[in-house]
Amino acid sequence: MALSIHPSVGIARLGNADGNDFVLNPIKIGGLPYEHDDNLQPTTEVIYFKDEAGRVRRQGQVFKVLDEQDHEITLDSANVKSIEWNVHLANKKAAWYAFSELNGNLLYGEANSYKNRGIEWRNPSVTSEPERQKLIIDLGPRTVSGSLKSAEFDKDNIPSNYTKASYPGPVLQGEDFKSLGTLLTDDKGRLIVLGGYGRAGGNTDLEGYGGGDEWFDDISDGPVTCVVTYTDGSPAQTMKAWVVVGSPDFAPEIVNISTLNDTFFDVGVRHFDLVPNMYAHGEFNNGFVANFERDIQPIIHRISQYQWVANVQSMSGFFSYQFDYRDNSDGNKPNRMKYYNYFRQLDNKVIGDYDQPQQTLMSSSSEGEMLPMMPMNSGSNSVKSANAYDLTDNVVEKFLALDATQMFLLKQWAEGKFTLGATDVLLVNEMDAASIGNCVGLPMCPGIEVTWSLQNSKLYESAYQIKHFKGDYSQQGLSPSRDECEGGGGGCEPGDLTKRMACPWQADFFNCTVQVVNFSEPKVNKATQVETSLSLTKYNWKDLPDGVKVPKEYQVLATQDVEEKTPLPPAYYSYWWPPQSPWDVLTGELDVTGQLNSHLPAGQQINYARGINSYGQMVEHWSALAFIRDRNAKNEGFPYFTESERNHELFDFKEVGVGQISGNSEDNDTTIPVFFINTNKVSLDKLKGETDKKETKKGKLMTQYFEERAFKPVRTKNTLHRSGTRMRG
Repeated sequence: MALSIHPSVGIARLGNADGNDFVLNPIKIGGLPYEHDDNLQPTTEVIYFKDEAGRVRRQGQVFKVLDEQDHEITLDSANVKSIEWNVHLANKKAAWYAFSELNGNLLYGEANSYKNRGIEWRNPSVTSEPERQKLIIDLGPRTVSGSLKSAEFDKDNIPSNYTKASYPGPVLQGEDFKSLGTLLTDDKGRLIVLGGYGRAGGNTDLEGYGGGDEWFDDISDGPVTCVVTYTDGSPAQTMKAWVVVGSPDFAPEIVNISTLNDTFFDVGVRHFDLVPNMYAHGEFNNGFVANFERDIQPIIHRISQYQWVANVQSMSGFFSYQFDYRDNSDGNKPNRMKYYNYFRQLDNKVIGDYDQPQQTLMSSSSEGEMLPMMPMNSGSNSVKSANAYDLTDNVVEKFLALDATQMFLLKQWAEGKFTLGATDVLLVNEMDAASIGNCVGLPMCPGIEVTWSLQNSKLYESAYQIKHFKGDYSQQGLSPSRDECEGGGGGCEPGDLTKRMACPWQADFFNCTVQVVNFSEPKVNKATQVETSLSLTKYNWKDLPDGVKVPKEYQVLATQDVEEKTPLPPAYYSYWWPPQSPWDVLTGELDVTGQLNSHLPAGQQINYARGINSYGQMVEHWSALAFIRDRNAKNEGFPYFTESERNHELFDFKEVGVGQISGNSEDNDTTIPVFFINTNKVSLDKLKGETDKKETKKGKLMTQYFEERAFKPVRTKNTLHRSGTRMRG
């Protein structure tokens, strides 16, 4: 009997809570993680995402072995002698090319390769291949087998035969490296992969949303291998999978319109005969009959959820049920076709061809009808042009479109070619879909968990199966320069799926929120409007005799000019991936203590990341952010998503009069709410707003955590901001 590992690609998520305090992965798209018992078996849905000190709990990915009939094989199965798991995690970010939007994406052809685009390496001063290999965080593989066993990916447990191990040394900013994660087995011999501890550090000032040179984080990915041996001497069986360690999912019940599962499914359909009656011989089958509940309803439902994490009024109209979406009659076809036609088509991936659907913002008709086309997200490159002075070879993708398979299924629905009612026909394994279905699929600039390389069929062995590179890493180590998308592919090494992401991940997370997109110039994302600011430091001179004047040149000190390129009008305010990085959310504290600490009433819409006002603060305090939860989840059909578990104790609050900005004291009757972290704060363990300043348990534990933590201040250069992040609530 043939065996296989599921999920075929698993997603673990990092956290900074103690190593033994973690949750297990969701088992459905849009599901919550699970608590576990002492045998590491899942119990109830997650109760708290954080520990008592406000630290985020890691999320482990469970891997199982199934036979051809989807029956699980465990240590309790007849004839099973052992189940041995081998995992090799690595982080290649510091050794890869500098982040440059879609430059390097070979789906646009060889002309768009990193080399042809002239993209620099990260850490370009390190030039030789052997030295660049040392930039990779590679601690070798780990093996676990049996019941309730463990292994750590740290520098103290490197296999003795692994000669090419490397990891970051002490850093000047942030935190020193600790571990890439942990392997566990439960009492049945299943594998659980836990990621790192959210540590990031470096020796240079952060330069923007791509991160900075001489920086590291503990994101990782790598191959998973399982060997099952039998008591009767039958040949052992070996199976393969992959695991990705991502950042926390702060709104796990809210799903991206185009998920990573949709990306995998699209690649499988169009390149690996995953659904041959849907797509064959290079084209979709117009006779294919979709299923509303399986193929269409998820798209509409996901659009409806965005309202809880972003102000998307134009998208809100798309789930208002102006007509019956389930009515497949010919009489309802005009309504369905009108709905479908509001979704923009995909671009042809041809460099220099700018007359493309994803450069178009508004719909229009002879009747003067106008509405922003769907989905109302940024595209995968609305940030900058490849070359501001050469408009012949830009890679521009301003606004989001669904992937090709999603658009095909939506068209079949519009034409009435769909059935109703839940179907037993599952096109992919549920565990495979659930793991990656809670990740960003589109847009990818670069993304959150992984990036556009996953759209390239060369990374796959077959549908949903990442191709493993065949090499002896123990002797030669991992390659810092090999592009797994070039040539015939050849498979992925540990670290290849995450190496294109921002380093550290917190830099892009701080910026991957909103985007102001120019929609009038198809060749250009950001035109040449430049804002220049000058910072002045004023000195107060004391104890000077009356009449003594300070020379003018000593009165102020001018600091470096800061230039910020912003899109010229006309532009449109769009979002990146709000389910993964929320922007507009509802406050949720309902008791006196919670509202005194939050400074806000319940039910107010407010900026999600308020109070974290720099890259450095995001690197240090990402775990202070709230988790967005459906408070009415038990009463299905009527969602109510609000913030929960935000570390209010960290933040101070002040209402700032507009007159302080305008210079007109009469403007101070209008105030602006400002949240900030007081770096001079002695202690966090006092409850704000109460006259007796009573200690809170969480605040006291947070104070203890910060006192024990060896975190070094992070500095940043004011460059490479995405549009919009300068305006937070």
